[in-house]
Amino acid sequence: MALRAIRGATRLSADDPAEMTEAVTELLSVMLERNGIGGGEELISIVFTATPDLVCMFPAAAARGLGLGDVPLLCAQEIAVPGALSRVVRVLAHADLDVPRHEVAHVYLRGAEVLRQDLAQ
Repeated sequence: MALRAIRGATRLSADDPAEMTEAVTELLSVMLERNGIGGGEELISIVFTATPDLVCMFPAAAARGLGLGDVPLLCAQEIAVPGALSRVVRVLAHADLDVPRHEVAHVYLRGAEVLRQDLAQ
């Protein structure tokens, strides 16, 4: 096992709590599945960032709904770079995985694929 970082992002169509919950839950579920993380015991921590136009709720609140109550979660605001993609939640999850770093599956959904086309699957 080795400590690995898993990146991901998703884009919302509006600053809406229901959509935030749905999008973050979907993103985390796909990130966990693609990296073979079943019960979440491999997870060490997750950092979320949201663009300044997303203020309806903390993305970490949606993660709690996936049963990640004992995983340390942190939210922060993304830098407001002019012209940057709007309504984006980014995730950096740290986990103990039994794969080389180049085999970690990073996940970009709902239009966020344009952020890292080299990593999007």
